[in-house]
Amino acid sequence: MHQKSTIEEIRSRFDNDVERFSNLDTGQVSTIDATVSLELITEAAKRIIPGATELLDIGCGAGNYTLMMLQKLPGLNCTLADLSKPMLDRAFARVSEKTDGIVKTVQGDIRKVDLPEDHFDIILAGAVLHHLRDDKDWESLFGKLYRLLKKGGCLMISDLVIQEADAVSDYTWERYGDYLEGVNGKAYRQKVMEYIEKEDSPRSVTYQLELMKKTGFRSTDILHKNMCFAAFGGIK
Repeated sequence: MHQKSTIEEIRSRFDNDVERFSNLDTGQVSTIDATVSLELITEAAKRIIPGATELLDIGCGAGNYTLMMLQKLPGLNCTLADLSKPMLDRAFARVSEKTDGIVKTVQGDIRKVDLPEDHFDIILAGAVLHHLRDDKDWESLFGKLYRLLKKGGCLMISDLVIQEADAVSDYTWERYGDYLEGVNGKAYRQKVMEYIEKEDSPRSVTYQLELMKKTGFRSTDILHKNMCFAAFGGIK
């Protein structure tokens, strides 16, 4: 395995990609079924906690997930967390226009930032957890997110995933490469695959659901899966 990107390298890349991630149509083109997963995890969250008041969006980017959540539950108090200050600034401006609730931003690594426990009704994690590295990383963050939720609150995830069997993973990466090539040619396929290899350490849906149960989540559900992308979540 090649040396993975550092936190600073990831922050720098997103600092320079605000415009692309502000547009759901063009910013998520490398993600299969991005709009489907966004719709499903926000709609599920609304139905799980229709009276929600507190939302945490981790790795919020330019705020697309929170904006969709606000279409379904207007007036939420929104806490936006991201490594990138330019992303947070854009998210804050966009989200503040759409809610009368309190909007807060928290810049930093979600593993390290200080947030109130037993406080949030909904936590959204869109295309962020694949930046975690080893088992310790995954276990400690899932434990933290569990503690941040109120009882009955939900963690909803949309992310890049791998498969349990290597042979199946090889197949899904091949299919994904074909998808990318169809979107924008061989060079685009190579570019996306190279930055996944450099930057990302995705885990399987099975791994994450089992970790949720181990952490204490009382129920988990898969909402959607298409090859190496999935939408799923758990309820505390």
